[in-house]
Amino acid sequence: MATLLVVHHSPTSSMRALLDAALSGAGDDMIEGVDVVVRDALEATAQDVLDADGYVLGTTANFGYMSGALKHFFDSTFLAVGGALDADGQGATGSPRRAPFGLYVHGRYDTTGAVRSVHGIVRALGWTQASADVEVLGEVDGDARARVRELGATIAALLG
Repeated sequence: MATLLVVHHSPTSSMRALLDAALSGAGDDMIEGVDVVVRDALEATAQDVLDADGYVLGTTANFGYMSGALKHFFDSTFLAVGGALDADGQGATGSPRRAPFGLYVHGRYDTTGAVRSVHGIVRALGWTQASADVEVLGEVDGDARARVRELGATIAALLG
């Protein structure tokens, strides 16, 4: 059975609504053969990453960057899961782990920096973007929940 790891930082009701939407999509009855494992970004481990076949990441956008919790997740797992940097400290490409990932980000004013920072790290992990990023500004409405649900379903379906 394939494993989808959902790593999230959901400190607000808006982020919890988006997490619920992602899990609803990933757990859709039409998708078979996928075990969905959910970890708070502060609790996810390198073993969680190594045991997974694909990833959904959820974060707030804070001061032009991903949440500190998601950054902690990357900092604490990066080398142990095969992350690679080139000589100038930039993310190297070509890591052998070509697992699919999807990303949803919620911010009040801007999500650009958060998205860019996550993509820089996952590129160095060798993960492959398998669904368009879902960027949500302001209130989380039905459309935002539907887009995140679709993201979760897409990544899970690729694994099933």
